[in-house]
Amino acid sequence: MRPDAGPPGRAGTEQRDSAGRRDAPAGRGVPPALAVPAALGFCFLLVPLLALLVRAPWHGLPGLLTDPVALTALRLSLVCATAATAVSLVLGVPLAWVLARARFPGLAVLRALVTVPLVLPPVVGGLALLLAFGRNGILGRYLDAWFGVTLPFSTAGVVVAETFVAMPFLVVAVEGALRSADRDLEEAAATLGARRLAVFVRVTLPLVAPSVLAGAVLCWARALGEFGATITFAGNNPGTTQTMPLTIYDQLQTDPEPAIALSLVLLLAAAAVLGLLRDRWLRPGGVT
Repeated sequence: MRPDAGPPGRAGTEQRDSAGRRDAPAGRGVPPALAVPAALGFCFLLVPLLALLVRAPWHGLPGLLTDPVALTALRLSLVCATAATAVSLVLGVPLAWVLARARFPGLAVLRALVTVPLVLPPVVGGLALLLAFGRNGILGRYLDAWFGVTLPFSTAGVVVAETFVAMPFLVVAVEGALRSADRDLEEAAATLGARRLAVFVRVTLPLVAPSVLAGAVLCWARALGEFGATITFAGNNPGTTQTMPLTIYDQLQTDPEPAIALSLVLLLAAAAVLGLLRDRWLRPGGVT
C-alpha cells in the first residue's frame, strides 16, 4: 500500500480539490428532511420564471418590442441605467476607498448609512429623494432658486433615483476588494516617490478592476430594474420618465402581452448579468 493511500474500504469516497480541501464523501444521498424543502424552494423560485417563458407571446414578440412605446421605454431605461452607473463609478469608487482605507471617528456609522439603500424600501427611498431634492426639499429649493434646476419628474430625476438605489452595490463590491487586495505594490510605489493619487490610479485601480467591473454590472442591472424610487421621485411620464418597469406596470393594467414582452427583456438582461458574474459571484469562495 502506498504511504499516501487512505484506509482500506474508503478508496474513491473522498477527493480533494486543487486547494487541498476535502470534498463531501461520494455516494451519499441527500437526506429527505433536506431534499424536500430544497426541492420546494427550487420550484418556488423557478416556476414563476418558467411561467413567464411559457406565457410569452413568442409569435408577436418582434412587433411588441418594436412598438414605439416599448422602444421609447427601452431607450430611456438603457440611457438612464448607463448614466446612473457612470455617476456611481465616479462617486462610488472613491467612497469605497475611503470606507476601506481611511480611519476616522464615525466610519462605522458612515459605512452603515451607505448600505441603507440596499434594504430600504424603494418607495421610501423615492420619498426621501423628494424631501431632499424636491422643489421644496432641503437641497432642491436651492437648486431651483440658484440654478433653475428641478430634478423631480424629469429624466435627470430618473438618473438620480437609480443612482441612489444602485450605487451601494458598487460600493460594497469595491470596498470588499480593496480590503482584501495586497498592499505591497502600493507601498512599493509610494516608497519610489509616487503620489497617492498616482498610486490609486496606476496601482490600486488595476488591482481591483475585476471587482469594479462586477460592481458596475450589478449597479447597471439594479438601475435597469428600478421601479419604486423612480415612480415616486420622477413620476411616470411617457417619453420622459417612463422606464421599462413603469411601462410594464402600465401595460399590465390593459394589455398583458406587451408587459410580458418587456419583462422578457429584463429577464434576459438579468440572465446576462449572472453569466458575466458567474466566475466571481456564483462559485463557492468566489465572493470577495
